[in-house]
Amino acid sequence: MSGFPAMRPIATITHDTLDPYGFDAFGGSFHDVIGTRCDPYTNHFLTRDNYDHCCHSNLIRALSAHLGASLTTIEHHVHDVLNVFMCSGFTPDTRQYFIKKSPVRRGDYIEFFAEIDLLDALSARPGGDCASGHSSDEAMCALLTIEVYRPADGTMPGWTSPNPSGYAGGHGL
Repeated sequence: MSGFPAMRPIATITHDTLDPYGFDAFGGSFHDVIGTRCDPYTNHFLTRDNYDHCCHSNLIRALSAHLGASLTTIEHHVHDVLNVFMCSGFTPDTRQYFIKKSPVRRGDYIEFFAEIDLLDALSARPGGDCASGHSSDEAMCALLTIEVYRPADGTMPGWTSPNPSGYAGGHGL
């Protein structure tokens, strides 16, 4: 069957200067995949404000501009988030989720190898460090650099893109 999600690796972390950090005494670690990105829906639920300068909206605008498509067409394409450099975790005593000020410093980086063709977008947390509060136009933001490399000849000897899951998609019907 075609048209079903293709569970497979999309990228592999090949180097991470923050890897030695491990878990701190509070249970914090880097590169959160548990929490979501800041978005206008959660912000409105929490504050009743319509705030459009959050990560989700930045990603929607970027993809909309890149593809020349409307915001409503693009919205369902912006999903799965990796909060790079975000320090979060669960407290050891109550197992409550938390976000704390990130100790990332100039020169820290994470390197990925794209296992499949990707269209990535980057939002530099317009609301500042997550530990300073939710979306704010006054919060300090740090500059980020992204670099994309390709093999000179376009090939990677011995490597092949991972196959999608072999699941037929019947779900028992």
